[in-house]
Amino acid sequence: MNTPRTNLAAQVTDPATSAVRHLYLHVPFCPSICPYCDFHVLTRRAGQVEAYLKRLREEAAEIARTYRVDLQTVYLGGGTPSFLREAEMAEVVDIVRSAFGWGAQENTLEVNPGTVSPERARQWRELGFDRASVGVQSLHDPTLKFLGRQHDARSAREAVEQLLAQEFRVSGDLITAVAGQPLDGDVRGLVELGVEHVSAYTLTIESGTPFARRGVTVREEDEREGFSRTAQLLGELGFERYEISNYARSGGHSRHNLAYWTNQFYLGLGPGAAGHYPAPPGREVAGQRVLSERRTNPHLNGWLAGQPGESDLITPEEYATDALFMGLRLTRGVDLRDLSRRSGLDVAARYAGVIEMQTRRGALEFDGRALRATEAGQWVLNDVIRAFLEA
Repeated sequence: MNTPRTNLAAQVTDPATSAVRHLYLHVPFCPSICPYCDFHVLTRRAGQVEAYLKRLREEAAEIARTYRVDLQTVYLGGGTPSFLREAEMAEVVDIVRSAFGWGAQENTLEVNPGTVSPERARQWRELGFDRASVGVQSLHDPTLKFLGRQHDARSAREAVEQLLAQEFRVSGDLITAVAGQPLDGDVRGLVELGVEHVSAYTLTIESGTPFARRGVTVREEDEREGFSRTAQLLGELGFERYEISNYARSGGHSRHNLAYWTNQFYLGLGPGAAGHYPAPPGREVAGQRVLSERRTNPHLNGWLAGQPGESDLITPEEYATDALFMGLRLTRGVDLRDLSRRSGLDVAARYAGVIEMQTRRGALEFDGRALRATEAGQWVLNDVIRAFLEA
């Protein structure tokens, strides 16, 4: 049963509650590396997946001994999780189920269209996945070729149809602001396939990627056109924008991603995975209590060797700014009374100057309880967040 949007606020986790209800599991292996990708990904080599699965089981057992877990959502991301062979995928699911159980509300698998077949879709469904996030990116073959994708438009359509035939809830990813891209056709074509959710991201050139080394650039006018035109089209087609880059039919929002945007706790398993964990009771840093801990695992070789990752202990003020950073991406914004209760700070008073300045600027609106980014503010949200951090 889909959770009504009006009940989403009730899912927010209080920092004083030790249960962790969400799990992100990173599968770093890909058939090929896209030239715009800056995630921790690699093509598989002999013995790597076997070593990965062995270490993954050990890590899951370690975390299960440390935290109380009551899973509501599971998300396998990457990389290309759907690139795993059938027995490997079954083992990943067994590792999660053995350590933590399975998500009671939603279990998502990231899918590359080139890895889908009716048989594989059926296996994924039988293993317990009920939602698929499909990396369509475009339904225009020249655009896909420019992006370095290994699938074509036909195989993307077939992948979505095969997943829908197995009763998956399907989300489709689109990349916008690509020169020459027929954006209207991409958006309309994806919706016509029957997806319930669309994630539309502007092409971003990250340093160190093949695109950056080749000198590929994205024009600001293409960014703005892609940003606004996507929102207009999806609105006309019955999709609600509930986050800057995410749109859904009624009840089709990503419950797992809402955990990130509402600053809830989540486990991070696998190389390069990030997690947000409850802090041990009574923990302090420089005389301030610690509400939570953010940890990021090392990349594959370090992770396989059991090396510790990066760790940040989160104080009340950091917790509040994290919640604002993520929550202002949501169209419903951030409930400052609720955030004050969770952080122990009077957030509206603490940031009154920033709120007043950004409201006058037209970037934010505040009704005394909910703080939201305006349409203009969504475009300059990084600047808005920087003002809170500098305060």
